[in-house]
Amino acid sequence: MAGPLISFLTDFGPGSAPGVCRGVMWGIAPEARILDLTHTVRRHAIRDGAFLLSRMVGYLPIGVHVAVVDPGVGTPRRPIAIRTSRGDTLVGPDNGLLMPAARVLGGIEAAYEITNADLVLTKVSSTFHGRDIFSPVGAHLAAGVPIATVGPEVAAATLVDLTFPEPRVDGRALETGVLLIDSFGNARLAGQPADLAGAAGGDLRPGRKFRVSGGSIAGALDIAWHSTFGEVGAGEPLLYEDADYGGLGISVNRASAAERFGLAVDTPLRIEALDP
Repeated sequence: MAGPLISFLTDFGPGSAPGVCRGVMWGIAPEARILDLTHTVRRHAIRDGAFLLSRMVGYLPIGVHVAVVDPGVGTPRRPIAIRTSRGDTLVGPDNGLLMPAARVLGGIEAAYEITNADLVLTKVSSTFHGRDIFSPVGAHLAAGVPIATVGPEVAAATLVDLTFPEPRVDGRALETGVLLIDSFGNARLAGQPADLAGAAGGDLRPGRKFRVSGGSIAGALDIAWHSTFGEVGAGEPLLYEDADYGGLGISVNRASAAERFGLAVDTPLRIEALDP
């Protein structure tokens, strides 16, 4: 039978750190299946990591999800383990990284501060808790160690929270903002296609045009809604439904929307429906 699942997300990059962490996990739980979600989260970008983790976990089997984007490593910020209502366990720093994923997984049933020295490496560094704390604890939990043994239970209300900007429909316009810039330069926006359809009177057919303003866009830019990149020419912009999470996106076919329009995380945007 297949072993327990451990998913793994970090901002460590392509170097040796993820491999070392996997080695620690397999040393404790040799039957575990380790799924690398990504190790290319923008460095130190807790919200980017939280966004990506929250959009991924719903597609995964129930398991242990280890996430490390931890610019506060070595400070008094707490290492934590969270049991969710779906049955998953989240392991990582108490800096907001795990909270959106916990909500996707049904909410927090219990949370614990990791203090049990028997479940971490013998020597814990001040700069590599991904290897020394989070990887071994995640592996022990995947191997069946009860989560309550990691340390004292803490109130969920005391955990550092993290939320994403909410979209707002204002008449014929959607007030939104950039949640993430992906590796293609696409801007992933707060809101769902239904929000944009609400501003457009329910008309979100391919080719429907909207006026986008914000960022470094000079004045405003008219962009059409399309279902996929190839429906516009190379170098042309489009609004579309981002398949990774079902939300809204701005893209430039075969180019970077972020570079073209000066978009970055938290850039506010107004998307106004034009007359059909």
